[in-house]
Amino acid sequence: MKKILVTGSNGLLGQKLTDIILPDPEIELIATSVGANRHPVPAGYIYEEFDIRDANRLNELIEKYRPDTIINTAAMTNVDTCEIEQELCHALNVEAVKNLVAACDKHDVHLIHISTDFIFDGEDGPYTEDAEPNPLSYYGTTKLEAESLLKASSCRWAILRTIIVYGIVSDMSRSNIVLWARGALERGEPINVVNDQWRMPTLAEDLAMCCMLAAKKEAEGVYNASGKDLMSIIELVERVADFYQLDKSLIRPISSASLNQRARRPKRTGFILDKTIKDLGYQPRSFEEGMRILDKQLKQRASS
Repeated sequence: MKKILVTGSNGLLGQKLTDIILPDPEIELIATSVGANRHPVPAGYIYEEFDIRDANRLNELIEKYRPDTIINTAAMTNVDTCEIEQELCHALNVEAVKNLVAACDKHDVHLIHISTDFIFDGEDGPYTEDAEPNPLSYYGTTKLEAESLLKASSCRWAILRTIIVYGIVSDMSRSNIVLWARGALERGEPINVVNDQWRMPTLAEDLAMCCMLAAKKEAEGVYNASGKDLMSIIELVERVADFYQLDKSLIRPISSASLNQRARRPKRTGFILDKTIKDLGYQPRSFEEGMRILDKQLKQRASS
C-alpha cells in the first residue's frame, strides 16, 4: 500500500487526484486543503484541514501518516493578484515550498511539485525541460524560485510543469478559460480575447494522471506535463465556440497590450513532451478529446 498526501486537494487538480486515487486499491490517500473538504465523496480516504504555510502542522501530518509521496498542488496562481499581493504570493509559492522540501528531506518523502510555463518569457517556445527560464511576472518569479529550492535540496523530487489547466469539478473555487468562454458565449455576451499569445491547454485529468505516473515510478527530475495541442488563446476560444456551436462573431480579437493587465504574460510558450511520454508513459488527450470529456461531465452535472 502506497500512501500519498495531496496538498490543495480542494482545487481542480486536487479533486481530480482524489477521483483517480479513490478506485485504486494500492493507494491510501491523505487529502489536505484549507477549509472543509469540497470533494463530493467524503469516504474512502483521510481528509485533514491544512494550510501549507504552517510548517509545524506539516511535520505533524507527515509524522502521523508517514506518506511515501507528497503531491503539492497548492499555490497562488492568479497572475495579476500575485503581482499586487506579492507578500502572500511569496508565502504560498516559495516559503511553503521551502517548508515542504525541508520536511520531505527530513522524513525521506518523495515530493512532486507543480510548476508552470510562466517561468519562461515566451520568446522561443515550445520549451524543453532544460530550456533557460526568464519569468516576466512575479508569479513566474516565485514559481521559478520554488523550482530552485527543490533542485538545491537533497530530497527526492519531481517538478511537473503545466500550462492553462481546464476542467470541471462539483465544487469549483474558481473558473478556467474553457468554462468562462462557454458561459459567456452561451449567454450571448461579446468577449475580448487576446490574439497574440500561444499556449497548450491541459485537461485536469491528464495532469492528475501525470502526477500519479510520477508518484508510482517515484520519478525524479523536471517533466513537462501539458496538453499536446499548441494554439493561440483566440483559437482556443474559437474551438470552444465550434464545439458548442456558439456564435463566433461574439469573439473580439485584441492585443495583449490593450488589456492593460498588471502582470506581463509570455507570448508563446508550449512544451516539448517527448521526455514525459517516454519516461513516464504520459498520454495527453487532444483538446477536442478534452472538450468531449468536459462536456460529458457537464451533462452529468446538469442531470443529477
